[in-house]
Formats: sequence, C-alpha cells, structure tokens
Amino acid sequence: MNLILKLASFCRPYWKKALLALLLLSSVVVMDLSIPRLIQRIIDQGIARHDQAVVIHTALIMICLSMLSALFAIGNNYFSVQVGESVARDLRDALFLKIQTFSFGNLDRQRTGQLMVRLTSDINAVKTMIQISLRIGTRAPLLMIGSLILMVNTSKILAMTLLPLLMGTLIIIVFFITKMEPLFRGVQQKLDKLNNVLQENVAGVRLVKAFVRSGFEEERFETANNALTDCSIRVTKFMAAMSPALTVCVNAGMVIVIWSGGLQAIRGELSIGQVVAFTNYLLTTMTPLILMGMLSNTWAAGLVSARRVNEILETSSEVTDKPDAVIFHEKIRGRIVFDNVSFHYGSGSDEPVLKNINLVAEPGEVVAILGATGAGKTSLIDLIPRYYDVTSGKITIDEIDIRDLKQENLFAQCGIVPQESILFSGTVRDNIRYGRPDATEEEVIAAAKAAQAHDFIMERPLGYDSRVEQRGMNLSGGQKQRIAIARALLIKPRILILDDSTSSVDVETEIRIQNALADQMPRQTTLLVTQRVSTALKADKIVVLDKGSIAALGTHQELLISNQIYREIYDSQLGSASDIAEVRADRQESIKK
Repeated sequence: MNLILKLASFCRPYWKKALLALLLLSSVVVMDLSIPRLIQRIIDQGIARHDQAVVIHTALIMICLSMLSALFAIGNNYFSVQVGESVARDLRDALFLKIQTFSFGNLDRQRTGQLMVRLTSDINAVKTMIQISLRIGTRAPLLMIGSLILMVNTSKILAMTLLPLLMGTLIIIVFFITKMEPLFRGVQQKLDKLNNVLQENVAGVRLVKAFVRSGFEEERFETANNALTDCSIRVTKFMAAMSPALTVCVNAGMVIVIWSGGLQAIRGELSIGQVVAFTNYLLTTMTPLILMGMLSNTWAAGLVSARRVNEILETSSEVTDKPDAVIFHEKIRGRIVFDNVSFHYGSGSDEPVLKNINLVAEPGEVVAILGATGAGKTSLIDLIPRYYDVTSGKITIDEIDIRDLKQENLFAQCGIVPQESILFSGTVRDNIRYGRPDATEEEVIAAAKAAQAHDFIMERPLGYDSRVEQRGMNLSGGQKQRIAIARALLIKPRILILDDSTSSVDVETEIRIQNALADQMPRQTTLLVTQRVSTALKADKIVVLDKGSIAALGTHQELLISNQIYREIYDSQLGSASDIAEVRADRQESIKK
C-alpha cells in the first residue's frame, strides 16, 4: 500500500490529464459495449423482419460510434503518454536528487551500476506500467465488468452456465500474476550485476588492456550476460504458457454458448440476435481477461521496478543535518580540533580505521599527514567535511561541533581536492569555476596561476575555452590535478584539503604551488595528505599515522630527531645526507628567480 501511495503522489500533479484519459477511456468502453446490442438489433429487427431501413440506420450508428471511439482512443493515448512521461521525469529528478543527498557511507553500499539501472530501466518499467494502466490496463477491467453485466441482462441462464469457466479463467490469471513478480525481480537483479560488470569495464578499460585481462573480463561479462539471458528465458517460457491456457478457456466458452444458446434458440427461449450478442459479450469478457494476463508481465515488472526505486527514495542518508543546525554567519578562522576521534566503516564489529585521534590545526597552519598505505590518512580528512560521521569523539571548527552545522554551510568553508581529480565535460573555465559559477575572469585566472595551471592552459589554441572531454580524458594527470586545485582555490576556502593532490606533478611545480598557497593573505588552514616527505618539509605540523593512530606529531626537525618511523620514511625518500636542506633551499631560490 505504501508503494501505491508513493506512486500516487508522483501522479497527483497530473491528475487532471489522468482523469481526462480515464474519462475518454470510459467513453470508448461504453461505445464498444454498445456494438453487440446494435448487432442484435440488426439481426432481430432488421434481417429477421426484412427491414432494410433498420439495417442501414443501425449500421450508420455503428460506423459513427466506431469513428468516435477511435478519436477518443487517440485522445486517451495522448494524455496517457503525457502522464507516464511526466511521472518518469519526476521520478528521475527525485531519484537523482536523493542520490545527491547520500553520504559516502550510503554510496559505498550502492554500486554505480545498480543506481544506473534504477535511473533508467526501472523508471522506464514504471512509466510503461502507468501508461498501460491508463490505457489497456483500465480498459480491460471496465470492458469485462460491463460485458458481464450485459451478459446477465441478455441471458441469466447462459451467464450462470459460464460462471464456473469465468472463475477458472480468473484463477489461472491470478496464478500467473502471482508467480511473475518474483521472476521479474530476479531479472532486474541479474540486470544489476550485468550493469556493474559493464560499468567497471568501461571505467577501467585502460587498466584491463594494460594488464592483458581482456579474456578474464570477457568471461566475467559472459557469465553475467548468460545469467540474465537464462533468467529472461525462464520468465518468457513461463509467460508463454499463459496464452494457450487462456485461449482454451475462450474456445471452451464459445462452444458452451453456441451449444447451450443454440438449444435455447431452437426452443424459442432466445432469439438468434441474443445468441450472437451474448457471443460477442463473451468475447468482450474473455478478451480483457487475456489482455490482463498478457499485461501481467508489464505490471509485475513495473511493481518490481517501483519497489526498487522506492528503496532508494526511502533510504536515509547516514549523515544528516540536525533540526536546529547552525551556520557560520561570518568568515570562519579555520581552527580544527580532533577530540579523541575514532572511526570505522560499516557495522560496529569492524576494525576501527582511526583510533583516539587528538589533533589541533590552528588557523592558517599547514598540517601534513604522512603514513603508509592504509594508515587512515584519507579517512581522517574525509571526516572534516562530514563525508562520514565520527564513530566516537568529536571534530570542531572554531569550537563548534561539525555535527551541529548545516552541511551546505560546512562544505562552503572547505576547498577539497580529492585523490582522483574528477573533471566534467565542458570548458576549462567551467571546470575551474564549478564551485563559483559567478566568478570573474580575473579570479579564474588568479586561481589557475596559483595552481600553476595558467601556462599550460594558455598553450592550448582556445585557452580557457578549450574543451575538456569526459572525466578529463584529453588532459594529463598533472594537468587535471592543477585544474582541480584551481577549482578549490577559486572558492577562497578557509579550510583547504589536499588529498595527495600533487602526486602527478613534478617537484618544482609542487614547490611553486606551495609557495603560491603560502603567499595568500589571509592564509587558509590547509590539511595536506601526501606520500612525499619533500611535500611535508615546510608544513607547520607533520602528523605521522600508523595503523589508524597518531604515531608522531611535530615539525620536520622535531620528528627527524625524535621519531624513528618518520626518520625511516625521510631516509628512504630523500637520503640521510646532511646537506639535503641546503639543496632544497637552493632549488626553491632558483625557482623564485
């Protein structure tokens, strides 16, 4: 019932068009039901009495009704399509907007391929169900009910004779409809798996080629494809058995009517016109039953898809605003405090990714975060914009718990450059001002210069109007990273989060970026995740993470003396030569010149 109410809420804005479609359909049904009566009149009052005028007059009425019925049916189709397409559009909008509200935790459990199926195949199935319901799906039961009433009105004895057959036919249809829904649910689940494999292969096609795994991926796709095919064949075979069964019922009904009605006509209890009319009403009753049976696959598929779409719509984000959430009314200072923070993904039984993190980033400080792969570096910075909520402890910005802030306001204070630099199809300019569409040309250029992107952009024939292909496929990794940094700088954040965002640029370009960030006034609080010790040397604080805990905290000089883990990382990357600082200073001096 909840599912039907949810669908009705999406149909409600278009109730006038839906009602008009049903009214037109009801008129079509009335006209269709009048045809057998007019045939009876032609036979009993025209042919039997040799009255040509009755035959001609009645035939003209039938032609007019048929033409009018065709026009009304066209109108019904027109409004039904409008309602179905409009509801599908609104469902896609609602689903897309719902996905936008999901936290990273929700998205971790929803595969991209599954979400794509919900937005495409499932919504199309719901749309088809709505359109069919406003057309054939409503016409069939109305015809059946009207025909049954007129059958009883024509001959109660014949109607009672056919009652067991009609009940048997209805039982067959209910049986098939009941069995179809789980079968179609299986088809959609197999389609989910196929789309997941397809999405992974399209996104990772370069990796597949690089590791010569085409054969393996072909087998994976073939397995998923065969599973979908086998499931679809089972559904089709099951559905194919319904039509012959219903045809047998229709033919049996015709035999009963002709045999029993013929005997009554011989005895003078029925006229020939009544027998013919009753036969037509029988066909009008049985045909909708067959149509409803044939359309049961559409309804079953639509209900399964509607349920799957509703699952997404009713999924609550794991990270939500409090009812009394506050906002920063002024520019924040950017003081970040991790107060005994622990965090784990998934259920509480999982091993914590972060344990008892206590860390303070003062306004304007650069805090570098170092550690081995899997130490929890990205997890740590993902907690600041509330991509995930902490499991225990708290994080404050300017003494306010981030869970008390509105998420949009929190996001507005943070400039984030993730590990993977995601660009959108469009121009370079549009990508840089993605977070500030109203930014001026001067601001865009200034951000690009700070990110060391201006020079390579201007080398392109169209400069900032140069086209960026999907996911930035026509740019190198370093170029994408610099555009992503420019995009974050353009919003002038008070908190800048760089997640290994200079890994694809050379050391000299990285130094230029760091110098540009340092020259900004006022300086933003910067959290810098990096694998390079050279990137962290100038940081105000260096945090060394080890297995989710802070193993060391201090400046470069302090850690070099006091912490064995940091010293090992430093020696492995830069060597232990005593003049390394002097070499680096000389390099920075040459870059400034």
